[in-house]
Amino acid sequence: MSNTPARIAISAGDPAGVGPDIALELAQRDWPCELVVVADRDLLAARAALLGLEVALRDVTDLRQASSRGELRVLHEPLARPVTAGAPDPANAPAVLAALRRVADGCTAGSFDAMVTGPVSKAVITDSGTPFSGHTEYLAEVTGAEHVVMLLAHGSLRVALATTHMPLAAVPRALTAGRLERTLRVLSSELRDKFAIREPRISVLGLNPHAGEEGKLGREEIDMIIPLLTRLREDGLHLFGPLPADTAFNPERRGVSDAYLAMYHDQGLPVLKFAGFGGAVNVTLGLPIIRTSVDHGTAFELAGTGRAQSGSMHAAVELALELVRRRG
Repeated sequence: MSNTPARIAISAGDPAGVGPDIALELAQRDWPCELVVVADRDLLAARAALLGLEVALRDVTDLRQASSRGELRVLHEPLARPVTAGAPDPANAPAVLAALRRVADGCTAGSFDAMVTGPVSKAVITDSGTPFSGHTEYLAEVTGAEHVVMLLAHGSLRVALATTHMPLAAVPRALTAGRLERTLRVLSSELRDKFAIREPRISVLGLNPHAGEEGKLGREEIDMIIPLLTRLREDGLHLFGPLPADTAFNPERRGVSDAYLAMYHDQGLPVLKFAGFGGAVNVTLGLPIIRTSVDHGTAFELAGTGRAQSGSMHAAVELALELVRRRG
């Protein structure tokens, strides 16, 4: 790997949420990489004053310039309206998406080595007139990725999702054999390439309670999941399951699982967030770029109060840097 420090771009997320707060907190320590925040500089200055943080905001004119503790390098992305902490405004949603697109395009072009995203509000962006189901889906679209997988990680606990942000009633229809196969192949490949796990062991959860209990509580396991896992094992993937979700995370199973695949959002993520909320990291697998994110939402009620915790943002930057270094 080059001796040039990694350059990581950060989108601050919804300007009325805690994203700007935790981005500013990054300036309170020294980093072995270059950090560039893409946000409205006036917003950052106002939020720093509200929080009582001494942060020097320096406009980026040369990406080769380094920053030091107490300083943030900023690529200015202007907002449409002034911001009140805790009061989301759909009029600013286009600027939120513009910042996100600017960061993603910079990673694709090689100007940045990785991106870290602050939290956004799907509802606020949708209320602005732009359909938006989440960072994962948006980044897949703008980078042209064929199939992406949402993974949350906290230490050795990693939970990926077969479906992401959709109503629970839509999940069974979305869980096709093709979708599950693509997800498992991407997950296995990325665990090898990004996390340096030579032979990833993946525990796959069932869709139904008790993994269907031999068809008595649903037939998706018998009709689709079990045959698919059998075929993928023949191709060399190390897969367990389908497992009942209520016992899959016990210590014995944890000890032999490099990752879990949950069938839907609220099946696996409550376990991970209970284990490590505020210190977990969201990673998008299957992108041609490196993207990590915080494990929490906008927390509008905490914005500007000084009570927002920045641990997940710090962990997201640290993991992004680790992935850059591992990629070489």
